[in-house]
Amino acid sequence: MQAMPSKNLAVSTVPLHMPYIQRRPTLEVSGKPFKLVSDYMPAGDQPEAIRQLIGGVSNGERDQVLLGVTGSGKTFTMANVIASQGRPALVMAPNKTLAAQLWSEMKGFFPENAVEYFVSYYDYYQPEAYVPRTDTYIEKDSSINEQIDRMRHSATRALMERDDVIIVASVSCIYGIGPLENYQKMTFRLHKGQKISRTDLLRRFVEQQYKRNDNAFQRGTFRVRGDTIDLFPAHYEDKAWRFEMFGDEIESITEFDPLTGDKTISLGDIIVYANSHYVTPKPTMQKAIDQIKTDLKQRLDEFNRAGRLLEAQRLEQRTLFDIEMLETTGACAGIENYSRYLTGRKPGEPPPTLFEYFPENSLLICDESHVTVPQIGGMFRGDFNRKSVLAEFGFRLPSAIDNRPLKFEEWETLRPQTTFVSATPGPWEMERTQGIFIEQVIRPTGLIDPTVIIRPVEKQVDDLIAECKDCAKKSQRVLVTVLTKRMAEDLVEYLHEAGIRCRYLHSDIDTLERIEIIRDLRLGAFDVLVGINLLREGLDIPNARWWRSSMPTRKASCVRRPRWCRRSVAPPATSRAGSSSMRQDHRFDQVCDERDRSAARQAGRLQRGARHHAGLDQEEHRRDPAIDRRARPLHSRHRRVGRRAPGRPQPAQPHRRAREAHARCRRQPRVRGSARIRDEIHRLEANELELPGQAASANVGIHLGKMQHSRVFRGVRTGSGGRGKQARRSGR
Repeated sequence: MQAMPSKNLAVSTVPLHMPYIQRRPTLEVSGKPFKLVSDYMPAGDQPEAIRQLIGGVSNGERDQVLLGVTGSGKTFTMANVIASQGRPALVMAPNKTLAAQLWSEMKGFFPENAVEYFVSYYDYYQPEAYVPRTDTYIEKDSSINEQIDRMRHSATRALMERDDVIIVASVSCIYGIGPLENYQKMTFRLHKGQKISRTDLLRRFVEQQYKRNDNAFQRGTFRVRGDTIDLFPAHYEDKAWRFEMFGDEIESITEFDPLTGDKTISLGDIIVYANSHYVTPKPTMQKAIDQIKTDLKQRLDEFNRAGRLLEAQRLEQRTLFDIEMLETTGACAGIENYSRYLTGRKPGEPPPTLFEYFPENSLLICDESHVTVPQIGGMFRGDFNRKSVLAEFGFRLPSAIDNRPLKFEEWETLRPQTTFVSATPGPWEMERTQGIFIEQVIRPTGLIDPTVIIRPVEKQVDDLIAECKDCAKKSQRVLVTVLTKRMAEDLVEYLHEAGIRCRYLHSDIDTLERIEIIRDLRLGAFDVLVGINLLREGLDIPNARWWRSSMPTRKASCVRRPRWCRRSVAPPATSRAGSSSMRQDHRFDQVCDERDRSAARQAGRLQRGARHHAGLDQEEHRRDPAIDRRARPLHSRHRRVGRRAPGRPQPAQPHRRAREAHARCRRQPRVRGSARIRDEIHRLEANELELPGQAASANVGIHLGKMQHSRVFRGVRTGSGGRGKQARRSGR
């Protein structure tokens, strides 16, 4: 272990007393243990880090810090610690993209255990808000991703049934969901031969917020055909249950494919979980409605005494409509704003979250803790300001303020034994461990820190295009970091016109589409990925054998923090030929210091790596089988790229095979078909593969007389003939 000087922080570390918090009870049957599946053994600093982390968890240490450089195999270290303890684990990541990568890697390490994904199910979310200055009310608007909603239900279901569970979640897990007590009460078991009437069974499905739909059978619905009842559970994607009744008795329970109708297996008993985490038993719902009416009357009296008749009328109209919906259907739009009544908690008490679904002996791993921990502290303040304005002007009852994320002090009390993982730990984590951390700097691959190259800003776009084309010829990957989302989109459009296969990645892209983009980059469907902050906060591409990070113009505000520079140049460390290129007009001490520090670490780690016998033969030790098994590139013409097994040569591409066949035909005149194969070569190059030599000539507006070597990027011509003059865009 190493020690760092600690700082006195203003954040309170005194745990709160919360006796009302409920935890999932210990299961009667512990279930199967964790089984770690990997073709490689720990190497480098991993064995010592694993030993120290396991020792700390076994000794009851509540806080540990793992300082691991990029590419040192921190995920594999965490997997070994989880496997050794046999306890449910929650892995928190700062964003959905990194959470998806961790989930896929953990899925590959634990194929026989429950590895679940729990992030916000909103593809688009516009929160309800009111701007008093302009008298503008913004109604809540959202788009729910059904696939992620199913995965959230699958996660809570796994926690109810087994202990060999790993939940990979974003920071959204500190937001409120339905209380554990109500979720357990609304869960019931059905078995073959059970005495229950058809009417009672359908009523129980409705109470769990399943909807009847005899025409469109989809997740969260049920259909009835005589004595046969089909139910599509909330946690399944391609499985449904069929109940065949004989009078008031369940004659058989069958699992079937809802798409084809084929029966897969006969079941003896099943557990039916609710279709919503906010499901509430009827007595609790009636009690909550009575309390809502009481608080509404008190709030209306306050508005009337103050002479605020508009706010009183607005609140009464909106709340009475919600009450009517709750009494009729058991749900309403914005039901989360009444979560305090539905959970029975007092004003100011924290909402029920995913942490209550875990038993007390769980493990928590905060990945990229230097980003994750500050996010936890900042979410409550922004939510509180918005809800306070809504309550002040009569759009919501004051109880809506309690529909909030956890405060930092509440999270500190609820979290179990925690391991903070980062290449640059924050001050709060180091304060919790008194400056002591576990170091993991020797990579199992034997790779050292990347070379940092500092170049001038002048002609940066032309230099970037040359780098991208050079890397593409060597089957490398290029990561480009820019300042804004608009700049990322414009740069991708410009690079595409230059014949470079590229995509952009930023917050406007849907969650599952981000995963596909990362996967396709690893498989070689394209060569260049352009992004903003997502590229420097934990984005990891272990499958890419050769890739580098290239960053156009940076401003002083972006490089003033040494931690930012260190995170920005770190990703290429996963490649033997990786390097990091940075552009700047003026000398920034932070950038130059990071360059010198990287060179010093290269020399030091070469010596330490030799003592640890770390070699380059394990460069692909982090290949992700979970993603490779489901690999489906976006473009079918690239489906063969990047799908080779470790240690095997790259399969020949179509145009390469055609050239080899053409050469054989020319060497052997008796073999016919040389002309046909030659035509096939031209067709593949021009149409399917879009090689730079052929694709560039097909792009309209590039070869225009004297302007054939010039380009237009963000309204400025670059390259020969442009001379930096403003260019007029046409046809845009």
